[in-house]
Formats: sequence, C-alpha cells, structure tokens
Amino acid sequence: MALRHAVLAALLDGEYSGYQLAKAFDVGVANFWHALPQQLYAELSKLEQDGLVAGRQVVQETRPNKRLFQVTDAGLAELERFASATAKATFIRDDLLVKVQAVDRVDAGPVIEQLEERAAVADAKTELFGKLLLRLRGPVDEEEFLRSGERIGPYLTCLRGLAFERDNRDWCLRTADVLRKRCEPRNSPS
Repeated sequence: MALRHAVLAALLDGEYSGYQLAKAFDVGVANFWHALPQQLYAELSKLEQDGLVAGRQVVQETRPNKRLFQVTDAGLAELERFASATAKATFIRDDLLVKVQAVDRVDAGPVIEQLEERAAVADAKTELFGKLLLRLRGPVDEEEFLRSGERIGPYLTCLRGLAFERDNRDWCLRTADVLRKRCEPRNSPS
C-alpha cells in the first residue's frame, strides 16, 4: 500500500485541510499507517497534481488562508482499483522483538522496562480507540451500528487497532512478567 491510498481513504469522510488530515491520521489511520504531517502535505500535493484530489483555497479573515481537499472521481476510481488488488501479507518489524529475541544473552532489566513502557502506551491507545469507537457509532449499540451504520470502514479499522493494542499490551506485560521471574534469584535447595 502506498501513502496515497491511506490519504484517499482518510479523505472519504469529507473535505479536509492538511492540518485536519494530519489530525485524522493521528486518531484513526495511524493504527494501520503512520505518516508525518510533512509527508501528508507532500502527498496531498502529488494527489492534486495527479487529479486524484481537488483542492480549493478558503480565505480566512483572522487566520492564514487554508486549502481544503476532497477526493475526485479519479481518486475514487484509484481506490476502487486498489481495493480490488490482492493485499500483501503483513509482517512485523519491531526492534523490541529483536531485543526480546536476544534477552538470554543481554541484561533483561532494560528490556523489561521497555516492555512495560510499550504496555503503557498500548493501554493509552486502547483507551483512545474505545473513545473513538463510541464517537463513531454515537448512541447506537455496536451490533446495530455494524448492521446499519452509514460508514463502517473507519469503525472496522478502529476495531482492528483496538484488538492489536490490547494484544500488544497483554503480550508485553506477560513477557515482562516471565523475564522478571526468570531474573529473580532462585531459592537454593535445603
């Protein structure tokens, strides 16, 4: 997947400025695609040059003018092509996993600390995803929303992000606990 597809998908909810798009990425899209704000601005420019998004200038009196972008018919066609293509399998590339792999030959203390830090971050993200899911579905219960909600794609990707972060937290805590117990001095037999 290219950044362009993630940007096009994020713009399906309406017209966004680059700043609003960066915020939308932070809250929702970041659970499956990371991009820095400057990457998003550069991608918006490319997408506009390619005719996949249309931008318009909005004059503001008390603030600098801004540009708003929306997906064009060509952009929708590109997303349709992308959605029809076979998805590549995912893979994990995580330096913390390399550290755990090597933990039998290195000091486990710093690795345990990093696992606990990662678990805390995952816990915070879990809370954010929970709030986002509530905001996306409103007063409707989840099953009803999934059956009849107007736009469920962002909700479904948020559910995946929630499951990922919960699993990540649980694995980090369990791994830290296992390593901590292995580091405890063993009682000598009496």
